[in-house]
Amino acid sequence: VCAVQVKCTGKMYACKKLDKKRLKKKKGESMALLEKEILEKVNSRFIVTLAYAFQSKTALCLVMSLMNGGDLRYHIYNVGERGLEKDRVMFYSAQIICGILHLHSIKILYRDMKPENVLLDDNGHCRLSDLGLAVEVKEGKKINNKAGTNGYMAPEILKEESYSYPVDWFAMGCSIYEMIAGRTPFKDFKEKVEKEEVKKRTLNDEVQFQHPNFDEPIKEICKLFLAKTPESRLGSRNDNDDPRKHEYFKSINFHRLEAGLIDPPFVPDPSVVYAKDVADIADFSEAKGIEFDDKDIEFFKKFSTGAIPIPWQEEVIETGLFEDLNNPNRVIEVDSKSGICLLL
Repeated sequence: VCAVQVKCTGKMYACKKLDKKRLKKKKGESMALLEKEILEKVNSRFIVTLAYAFQSKTALCLVMSLMNGGDLRYHIYNVGERGLEKDRVMFYSAQIICGILHLHSIKILYRDMKPENVLLDDNGHCRLSDLGLAVEVKEGKKINNKAGTNGYMAPEILKEESYSYPVDWFAMGCSIYEMIAGRTPFKDFKEKVEKEEVKKRTLNDEVQFQHPNFDEPIKEICKLFLAKTPESRLGSRNDNDDPRKHEYFKSINFHRLEAGLIDPPFVPDPSVVYAKDVADIADFSEAKGIEFDDKDIEFFKKFSTGAIPIPWQEEVIETGLFEDLNNPNRVIEVDSKSGICLLL
C-alpha cells in the first residue's frame, strides 16, 4: 500500500496494489474481485471508500481513503501503556458499530472485525478496512464456509455451523475487550498457545474482566457481545436489537456522530509514523513461471472500472474543482501555443 495523489484535483489517497502474478498463483482472483465489488457498494464515513479501480502492467490497483493514523492494534500495543483510554474505546466502538450496521444494511457480512482492521485518519476518526473476507448474504440464507481470524471467530464458526450477522457482533465484543485490556478475551498478551486451545476456551470458558478499566457498562456490553449463542448476542436478539441503544453509549449522540460532528478524543501526531519499521515488514519475492491467458486478460478488464461515481463527485466538490469549473468568470490559462498555422 502506498500514498498517491490525483493529478487533476490534488486529492491524496492510499493505493493498494495486488500483484497480478501472485494473485493468479494463489488463486485469489475471485476474492479480489469480490472485495472490489463490495467496496463499490459501500457508502459510509465509517468504512474505507473505494475511489478508483484500475490496472497497471503488473498489478491491480484499488485506490481508497488515505488513513495516516495507523491501525488500532498498533495503538493498543505500541503507543504508551497497553490498551486504550476508556473515552477512546467508547468513541471508536461507536464508530465501528455504525460501520458494521451499514454493512449489514446492505446485506454484507464483514467476518474480519478486529482492531488491526480499524484505521485512523488524520483527524482521529476510524474506519473499517480490509473487506477481503466480507461476503454478501442472500435473503433467508446463511454462510457455511469457515473464515475469520483466530481469537475473534464466534463459536458457531468454530463449530463449523451455518452462521450470519451475529458473528460480527462477537468479534466486536472481542475488539472492545482488547482495546480495554491490551489482550484478547481468550488469550493473554504474548501467551504461546495453540489454535485448538483458543478454540476450546472460546467455546467453553467464561470471560474474565480483571483489568481495572472494566467498569460495569463495559463489562455488560462485552458479555452481551460475547454470548456463546447467536440468539443471545447483542445486536441479534431480535429484529430491533440495536447496540447503539445500550447503556454504554448513553453519552454518545449518534446523529451527531454519523454526521461527523463529534471531535475525536485523540488526534494522531502528523510527525509520527504509526506503523512498524519498514525493516520489520516482509517483502514478497516475484511469483515465477506465471503466464496470463485470455481469461486472465478479461478478468483484469472486469476489475478495472475506473472512477467510482459517488467518491469521485465528493472529491470534485471537496477539492474545489467543481466550483472552479462552474465559475462563469473563470479564465482558462493556456500554457503553450500551437506551432501549426492552418489556412482555410
